[in-house]
Amino acid sequence: MYLLENIENNRSAEIDFYEEHGGYLALKKAYSMKPEEIIEEIKNAPLRGRGGAGFPSGFKWSIAADSPNKHRILVCNADEGEPGTFKDRKILKNKPHLVIEGIAIASRAIGAQLAFIYLRAEYPDIMRSIVHAIVEAEAKGYIGNNVLGSKNNLTIKVHRGAGAYICGEETALLESLEGKRGHPRIRPPYPAVEGYMGLPTVVNNVETLCNVPLIISIGAKAYSEIGTPGSPGPKLFSISGHVNQPGVYEFPMGVTLRELIFEHAGGIRDGRKLKGVIPGGLSTSVLTPDKIDCPMDFDSMKDCGSSLGTGAVIVMDDTTCMVKVALRAAAFFEHESCGKCTPCREGTGWIKAILERIEHGQGRDGDLDLIHDVADNIASTSFCPLGHVAASSVKSYISNFKDEFEAHIAQGCCVMSSVGAA
Repeated sequence: MYLLENIENNRSAEIDFYEEHGGYLALKKAYSMKPEEIIEEIKNAPLRGRGGAGFPSGFKWSIAADSPNKHRILVCNADEGEPGTFKDRKILKNKPHLVIEGIAIASRAIGAQLAFIYLRAEYPDIMRSIVHAIVEAEAKGYIGNNVLGSKNNLTIKVHRGAGAYICGEETALLESLEGKRGHPRIRPPYPAVEGYMGLPTVVNNVETLCNVPLIISIGAKAYSEIGTPGSPGPKLFSISGHVNQPGVYEFPMGVTLRELIFEHAGGIRDGRKLKGVIPGGLSTSVLTPDKIDCPMDFDSMKDCGSSLGTGAVIVMDDTTCMVKVALRAAAFFEHESCGKCTPCREGTGWIKAILERIEHGQGRDGDLDLIHDVADNIASTSFCPLGHVAASSVKSYISNFKDEFEAHIAQGCCVMSSVGAA
């Protein structure tokens, strides 16, 4: 265990405790390396982004570092808005110096003198923890002017979001950071080329940056031996739903859903049977029990018909009404659509309305085909990934539990009512 090491200790947020357990040694090592050597280590690891997309972090860093514009920006995406995800909150609250050390190393690598932590609006208590940690780190010379006696400066600012899910998308986040409405931008140019205020900007998730000190400490080769070849390193999993021991767990990439649910999260509560599992947050496609031996890494989850996402595992037992779950997902995406593009703005509302009709016993023949048609239209024409996942997630409930949807329409009521639907 690395990311969650000592996290339950009541002193884990203190800088003295962090230093006593090896904290900031990786930053000191990074300052003995050339920036390009740091980036090469991240590439060789190879570190893939933990925010959901799995993009190679070293490649993103190298684009910004190679920019002729010497004013570069580092942004830590702490806007943890994916339903079912609460891993970053635990790190930010209990090990803020791990985040700061990751930011400081990344800033050293790309040549950034200004970094932002874009914090979820619903985390006011975390704001105090982070600000206090920044003050502590600056007092020790890890950030601020002349970092570790060098001529490098680094200012870290905390910016609170306003609660918009869309701002988890990096270009919408940058729009918000600039004081504008949180709408996604046209790409290219990508943020690493032209991001915050037109400057080269690297946007990394909290967990991604927390992996950076580990890579610098043990080296890319040792890091690459953790997890799977295509998805190395440790991973945090937020496990919730119908399990006996929900919480945040850390395991190497490649651990199976079966192991997470039944060995570590204590199995299904009340001795019920597993009906379905959302593997990476609400935006990922639901899986049936026959898929729980699938390894939790980027490539394997794709092969199993879903995606790793944020690693937010939502477990549902056999009392769950999948029509109701699909409706809740559709309602969420309809509410969080930024409204910039017509297919997503209107299409998510259509899907929600049709599912409401089915849920309330007024479904019609052809409703499921209509949902598929609308979802396909959203996926193929929407401006950003929100529309794509809004479509794919809802379609996955219908494809995996079609009999249940058809029974709702045919019988005009919830077929799960006899077993106490969730």
